[in-house]
This record gives sequence, structure tokens and C-alpha cells, in this order.
Amino acid sequence: MSRLKSLALLSAAIPFALTGCATMGGTIPDASAPISQSEAQQGAEAHPKIMQEFGGAMTGAYAAYVEQVGKNIAVQSGLGNARDSFTVSLLNSSVNNAFAIPGGYVYTTRQLVTLMNNEAELAAVLGHEVGHVAARHSQRRQAKATQNSLLGAAGAILSGILLGNSGLGQQISQGLLQGSQLLTLKFSRSQELEADKLGVQYLTRAGYDPHAMATVLQSLAMQNALDASLQGRQNATIPEWASTHPDPASRVQNALSLAGSATGVTNRDTFLTRIDGLTYGDDPSQGVIEGNQFIHPELRLAFTAPSGFYMVNGTRAVSINGQSGQAQMSTAPYSGNLETYVRQVFSGLSQNQQIAPQTIQRTTVNGLPAAYGTARVSSGGSQVDVVVFAYEFSNSQAFHFVTISQAGRTEVFSPMFNSMRRISATEAAQVVPRVLDVVTVGSRDTVQSLAARMAYSDAQEQRFRVLNGLTSSETVRPGQKVKIVVRGR
Repeated sequence: MSRLKSLALLSAAIPFALTGCATMGGTIPDASAPISQSEAQQGAEAHPKIMQEFGGAMTGAYAAYVEQVGKNIAVQSGLGNARDSFTVSLLNSSVNNAFAIPGGYVYTTRQLVTLMNNEAELAAVLGHEVGHVAARHSQRRQAKATQNSLLGAAGAILSGILLGNSGLGQQISQGLLQGSQLLTLKFSRSQELEADKLGVQYLTRAGYDPHAMATVLQSLAMQNALDASLQGRQNATIPEWASTHPDPASRVQNALSLAGSATGVTNRDTFLTRIDGLTYGDDPSQGVIEGNQFIHPELRLAFTAPSGFYMVNGTRAVSINGQSGQAQMSTAPYSGNLETYVRQVFSGLSQNQQIAPQTIQRTTVNGLPAAYGTARVSSGGSQVDVVVFAYEFSNSQAFHFVTISQAGRTEVFSPMFNSMRRISATEAAQVVPRVLDVVTVGSRDTVQSLAARMAYSDAQEQRFRVLNGLTSSETVRPGQKVKIVVRGR
């Protein structure tokens, strides 16, 4: 959750949704047609808003390397005749995400890059996204969903939680499970496969091993399964790559078939050397999740999620998800009156129905002035309770939770409400990032000994295997470069 970002301001600033490539209007050109003037203009207008939404673009050696690889693969599409036709950005985001928008703008998050194991996989991911743009998939999808927008059919969360007249829980689930990143309109399976096919073609033309599309999809599937296991979920498909790319596991075999017997370079050691030291997971400037605690060293706050819930840290908010309810923690403009603040958050929850608490009660939580209200709302034939619980941190800054649970079950979030607290300067200083450390396997190293160096207290071997694309039976060999995650400074 980035420092002092306002949901209301962001919702006004970003009037469109992303679908791997953005959903923008216009006719559907041929898949081989170059970037049009209209597409270039649309992309240029959207680009700064995307930067704001996804934590901003990284600079320096990591970004330059991703830009180089991205432009090399993008020119294979025929969308632009020169490398300068494309803008490739490495985003400072801790979610596994990649996308492209018309106009030659291609993006990947640093977290997704850390999951890759060679340069060909990086090219495969970016090539897949360029394939969506080349095939004009977003325009085709918009023809079927002309109302898609951040405040429309996607049911995204920007100014609090959008609650429609029906399907309330489903809409909230869609939004909260994305960690408050932009919700997107899912591509069809045929469009995903078409983008995979185009990506494989681009890899081959660029001289990369086309099997990289299959191996990176396999790593994504393994990461999804690990996330589900760590979070106690049965469903291993959320969160997933861009939230628009359904079930990467089901596409692995198709990608292998597309690659056939073709060969090419992977540039594994070069890639691993170039990403050594890259931030892994949350950036402390956006707050970090440690177990069931969220701590933000710059905002000087911390809270604990209820038992059985898991958190996802987004650019604008933290989502808290579980079987018995869902929640979001964020901020909004504050004028110094907590009761007014709570009512304003409620008023922003729905475009389709008025949601307001019967009463607002004042209290104190760990020395913080607080106020809260509850509204009972009809959702799909049942009743749910929506709670807004706000805290004053200064005369100009407040934070709040918005929660949804079955009617009469709001107590599931009581421990979380009561856990919000200020943190000391000493505690804030102890929050340091995790980073990738690329090491060379020694003669005595094993998967187990290397995994023991991972900066986690749980699932060390599983995390190490997924990070390095190793199955449960694969081993490491002396001289091989591998990634581990360590504490930075």
C-alpha cells in the first residue's frame, strides 16, 4: 500500500480497465497491422496512469535490462518497425503481473521477473502480452462488454468497495482478491492460446528457445499452487498472472506442442546475473506482510489479520480474505472529523444503492481515536453486514477498514479492528526488504541446504523449488546458478 494514496483520487484519475492489454474502443484491425496513430495516442494517455496504479516504474540496471529484452521481442510482432516504437517498463509491484496496451506499451512487474529463470522466459511473458495487442484482443472483448470500466462491470474496488444491487459478495470477492490492483476483463481461452502461439512465434524469430513459454507457465502454475497452500485456500488459481490469464497449468502442454522440436538460446546465467539483488515481495515503502501482520514503516502503522485469513498488499490498499468474510484497509481524504469520514466511506461503496450505517460509535483502539458503523445490505437473496472502522492518526490522516461478512458475524473481524496500532521508530527501522541472491551451487550443496538459507520461517524448500522452477524430484548440480531470497538492508 503506497504512502498516502487516496482511493477517491485514484478512481477519478484512472477511467479505464486493463485486460492484459487495455480495453479501448475502435475497430478491430488485422493482427499484423502496425500501431495506428489512434492506438499510439491512447497508449500515451494511459501510460502515466498505469505507472501511478502499479507502484511506478523502476529505473537503473534492472529496468534497462528488461527494456532491452522487451524491445527485442516486441519488434518481432510487426506492430512497430523500430525498437523506439515500444515503451517497456519494469513496475515496482509485488504481484505476479504482466500486460501490454495499444500503442506499444509493455509492462512486467519485478515480482514476476523474480519467478523467471532465464532470459527466454522473460521474452516469452512479454511476447505473450504483445501477442494480445497484435491480435487486438481487448477491442474484441470490448465488443462483448462495452460497459467495462473500473467503476463498471468489473466490480473493481477503488473508492472503497463497489456493491451492486445483486451479487454483492461475488463483486467484493473479485475486487479484494486482486489486492486492490486493477481488475480486468478476462480473455477467453481461445484468446489466451492465440497469445501463447504468437509469443512462441516471436521467441523463435528472436532466436530464443520457444519452450520457454511452457516453462514459465509451469512456474506460474507452481507459484499459484504454493500461494494457495500457504494461504490455506483450496482454489489454487487466485491470485494468478494478471488475474486475466486463466489456469496457466492447463496451457503448459499446448505451449510445449507449439514449440515442437525447435531450439534456441535461454541465456540463463546472463539473466540470473542481471537480476541478482532485485527486490522480492513487498517493498517496505509500500508496507510489508509478515505472516498474519501488516506493517508499514513509513506510515508507522501495523495490524494483524484474523486467524484463518490471508492478506494481499496492493498499491492502494491491503485486502484481507477468508472463508467467513473479506476486508480492505486503506485511506481517504480526512478533514479532521471521524464520523464524517466514516459516512463518506460508506457513501462511496455503491453506485447502485445507498449504504449508510444506522449509527456511528466512537471508541479508542491502542490509544488511537476511532469510529465505526455497520450497515446491513441485501446481497443475492441473503443479508450481509458491511462495517467501516476508521482510525485517526493525525488531524489530516485517517485509515479505515471496510469489511463484509454474513449478517450477525461481524465479530470475526473484531481482533483485527482491535489490533490497529502505531509503531515506534525503532520497529519501523527493523523492516527491511527481501532480495534475490543468486548463488553458485557448491559441491556439498543440496536443495535442502540451499533452501535453509531462504529468509522465511515456513515452507523453505517449497519456496526454493518454485523460485527456481524445480519439481519435487529435481536436484541441483555443482556449478549451477540458483536464486535464494535473503534479507536486504
